[in-house]
Amino acid sequence: MDVQMPVMNGYEATAAIRRESYPLCKIPIVAMTANAFDEDRRAASECGMNGFISKPLDLNELIGVLSSVLGESNL
Repeated sequence: MDVQMPVMNGYEATAAIRRESYPLCKIPIVAMTANAFDEDRRAASECGMNGFISKPLDLNELIGVLSSVLGESNL
């Protein structure tokens, strides 16, 4: 989920998804943003995101976060 989107940012979109009924509320969501400060990571966690990736995208970091969020057997 891109954090910086027009109209509704990624944190707001994630919070809205988390308010939906099962199974949509359980979909894995990973933040993706150029803002890599501790408060950005905290905001992602607080709104219900499952992981965090900063830009510029690092392929090894992406694989690690997706492995963590989805589990090795799902990749």
